[in-house]
Amino acid sequence: MAILDPNEIFFTAFEPKQKNRFILYVDGIPAYLIKGVSGMGFSQEEIVLNHINTYRKIKGKLKWNDLTLTLFDPITPSGAQAVMEWVRLHHESVTGRDGYSDMYKKDLTINVLGPVGDIVSEWVVKGAFIKSGDFGEFNWDTEAEAQNISMVLGMDYCVLNF
Repeated sequence: MAILDPNEIFFTAFEPKQKNRFILYVDGIPAYLIKGVSGMGFSQEEIVLNHINTYRKIKGKLKWNDLTLTLFDPITPSGAQAVMEWVRLHHESVTGRDGYSDMYKKDLTINVLGPVGDIVSEWVVKGAFIKSGDFGEFNWDTEAEAQNISMVLGMDYCVLNF
């Protein structure tokens, strides 16, 4: 006869993490310009090992998904200028010079905050670089809307510290 654990049958109070409680630290970009970031995710390939008339599957390489980062673009300090400083480490348009990966790859830190501002979880994104960027649209037909910058970041891997 199985014995039930009280934690499984009685209500346990908990506080869920909320999407709007985070601080993302990127070297060269002020944290208050960051509007949003997609969550961490990964996928693993599978390898099929064939043997006579049967097979076995094992996991392949783990690949971390790209991050989508959205920034506000205020007049001052310019969000576009902060992003372009990072882009220039990747590729300088005027001279055509490309940078070394140890110069343009950055480590990012995402602190997930609790209800009173305490850090309840910390992700470290290792080796992030800009894959693509969009500085927004200018349009006379729209109402007053804040200008946003969006970027897709590639990375080497992520670490969940706690």
